[in-house]
Amino acid sequence: MVTENSQSRRGRPANEALGQTIIDTAGELFAELGFQATTLDKVAQRAKISKLSIYRHFENKEALFGAAFAARCQQLIPQVLFEGVDGSAEGQLMAVGSSLLRTLLRPDVRNIEAMVMADTPNQKSLSKLHYEAGPAHMIAQIEALLRQLHAKALLNVPDPVQSARLFAALFQRIRSPDYRTFR
Repeated sequence: MVTENSQSRRGRPANEALGQTIIDTAGELFAELGFQATTLDKVAQRAKISKLSIYRHFENKEALFGAAFAARCQQLIPQVLFEGVDGSAEGQLMAVGSSLLRTLLRPDVRNIEAMVMADTPNQKSLSKLHYEAGPAHMIAQIEALLRQLHAKALLNVPDPVQSARLFAALFQRIRSPDYRTFR
């Protein structure tokens, strides 16, 4: 779970633009160097800010990684696919599935997943952050779409939670046909 200090501290509120700069810079460094090699000092140096500024926004490096990964996921999966859905159920699911598959096949997404899996000292915590920011968020959006389609009587979905998980797993499986890489 992403923990931002700006909401729990007293005093001046944290500058949102600075927070976004920190997230963007950290995201670049995590992608370039990996989790282990990315330090808060390097983030501060590249962003041309103090390390204290980072701590004003984020509790620790893990929280910053979670925020950077969540921001990247938001950029990759357009929310518009899930809002105000119109058209046939098939067309909507095809659009979501196509977007999901394109996202999963992107080299930067694959690199982040490889980084998470390769970082054995932090793998459990990074995997959890990765799942919460990426797959869990996507599955929740697919579930909401399936509930809307069911409510509009466009699709019979008695178990939208399980259906969303299976829908997302299908695309993960297409991308990684080797069962050993399928989570």
